[in-house]
Amino acid sequence: MSGASNALGERFRAAREARGISLSQVADQIRIRSLYLAAIEEEKWGTIGAPVYVRGFLRTYARFLGLDPEEAVATFNRTLPPPPPTPEASSPLREAPAPPAIGRWAIWVSAVVAMLLIAFVTFNELSLRQGAPPPAATSTPAAIAQATPVTAAGAPAPEATATPAAGVADGTRSLALVLSAASWLRVTVDGNVSMEGTFPAGTSKTFHGKTALVRLGNAGGVEIYVDGKDFGKLGKQGDVVEHAFTL
Repeated sequence: MSGASNALGERFRAAREARGISLSQVADQIRIRSLYLAAIEEEKWGTIGAPVYVRGFLRTYARFLGLDPEEAVATFNRTLPPPPPTPEASSPLREAPAPPAIGRWAIWVSAVVAMLLIAFVTFNELSLRQGAPPPAATSTPAAIAQATPVTAAGAPAPEATATPAAGVADGTRSLALVLSAASWLRVTVDGNVSMEGTFPAGTSKTFHGKTALVRLGNAGGVEIYVDGKDFGKLGKQGDVVEHAFTL
């Protein structure tokens, strides 16, 4: 591990100790487990996982300590191995062949699906802002592909969202997520993982239950609604945040 990388962890530890606070106290305030905070100070990036999550933790922790978050991320990036070389581009003198008819047809279909998805997300968000329950996620094939987790065998996992009538009968309330940017997320409702994975912008999902634990890999790209009311975002772009809701 490089000297620059070691200095990064030492800067975080020194800034925290200068404030006279423990890792557990920091964890309570910024909603990041002390295990991951210790991994930053000890340069144990593998404990956190993929670089995208490391960058999110670094930004959040740096802002709390008054350090420069972008400088911390840049220092971490310098410790990563260089990306593999990409194949050489085609000669600029060679004219690119015209796309076959099937390629043009696929582009047209993709554009139509994108327009339908935008219309669906817009209607869903307007419904949430007006306090009405959002339309069922199965209303379009695109929504099914984006918001339904898939099991290891390739079959769709059982639908976790209860119907509004069932929620009223057993005293549960609703929690809705609308992604304005791509994000990894995991939603645990009443102790059961209802949704987990990386989903694109435009994905929306509603859950019903009594408690929910939401973990986001890009908190600035996820809007949260509780019983149709705008709860706001749990953080900024790139922040990794975990938050518990009592519904």
